[in-house]
Amino acid sequence: MPLGDAFADLVLGGTCAGCGRPGRTLCAACRTELTTVAPFRAWPAPVPDRLRPPTAATAYDGVVRRVILEHKEHARYRLAGPLGRLLAEAVRTGLGDGRAAWLCPVPSSWTTVRGRGHDPLRRLTIVAVRHLRRQGYDVRAADALRVLRRPADQSGLSAQARAANLAGAFGPRSRWAEPLTDQPVLVVDDVLTTGSTLAEACRALESAGIGVLGCAVVAATARTATHPS
Repeated sequence: MPLGDAFADLVLGGTCAGCGRPGRTLCAACRTELTTVAPFRAWPAPVPDRLRPPTAATAYDGVVRRVILEHKEHARYRLAGPLGRLLAEAVRTGLGDGRAAWLCPVPSSWTTVRGRGHDPLRRLTIVAVRHLRRQGYDVRAADALRVLRRPADQSGLSAQARAANLAGAFGPRSRWAEPLTDQPVLVVDDVLTTGSTLAEACRALESAGIGVLGCAVVAATARTATHPS
């Protein structure tokens, strides 16, 4: 973090997003926890139809969970840096030996973006793209999905209910069909819970003839399990 940012946090009464202690946006201990990760294949149990291989940078708990929520719900923009780099780690692992990909973020409705005051996933995707490109990867963002209808609140829903709630929620943007044909595409999101959202995004892209190589997320919940593949 720039010295000016740290100074402003201290003077204005800032707190660490990871542990809540007074000080900078992320204390040294929490920043270290966000950088010490081991990406893993994060298949949910049960696996939704149409879900392509998902990779998570880390587990959705503790410091990571708090930081994601602070960024998303409280618009703490500086957190996009470390979270975007986590997403980049998941993308790099998901690509395997590949060096090129289009990253397609799961879309949010305009109402949701307006309510939050920003589009957190778009911000993380941009950070991830910049980080990977600096490392020699040919990655770009593709705004290839749109919200067709706003699903009901997902909180408390079972995996089956989430899948039904999201069915038909997303659609492809027609202008992206040709550029993404026969290209490596990864769907990206911040958190994987049941996998229903990612599965619906994969379905929508594939309905336009866009093949999906896999999915990459910042973090996955404890509902996920290693898939025998």
